[in-house]
Amino acid sequence: MSKEPSEVHLALKQFMQKVTGMCEETGWPQLPYDKEWPSECWQHEADEGVLTLWKPVQQTVANDMFERLSLALETDIHPDIKDYYSVFWSDPLPAKASQGELSLIQVWNPEDLERLRANLIGHALEKKRRKLPLTLFFAVTLPDGNLVLSLDNADGSIWLESPGKPPHQRLANSLAEFIRQLEPIPFE
Repeated sequence: MSKEPSEVHLALKQFMQKVTGMCEETGWPQLPYDKEWPSECWQHEADEGVLTLWKPVQQTVANDMFERLSLALETDIHPDIKDYYSVFWSDPLPAKASQGELSLIQVWNPEDLERLRANLIGHALEKKRRKLPLTLFFAVTLPDGNLVLSLDNADGSIWLESPGKPPHQRLANSLAEFIRQLEPIPFE
């Protein structure tokens, strides 16, 4: 018996439908093809460096990254952030919230998921060193990326914060609530 999709999963799928609608009008994004950085997102193989269409695609294989992250941090990881990073393979997705523009961090392939794990561990250790509550990032502000949007691991609320500082602005009660109000913006 398969488990029901979470609220985060459903919110991300709805957001991705908006992205698809936008891209069908404006065109799908392109990136220089990199055979050393494979992904199911590539729409076809190309010569190295040739601009190639890519699309977000649903992840189909379960991974244990968050179980290993939980062990490394010696704490349970909030299920919403696990769901967030386990739905799609994608490059970052630009979006607009009522507070401004942001880039939703996504993972491109399993190696990128491991890179994310290392970054989340570093972020968590810095929080612990400063005796701050554990937050887990999922987006950065645009155009500068100086602020991060994070999920409070204790209650799942969404916050704006400067790296290494306490969260300073509550944005939503949950990740699903926050994602539902996002609108995609065209890729550059």
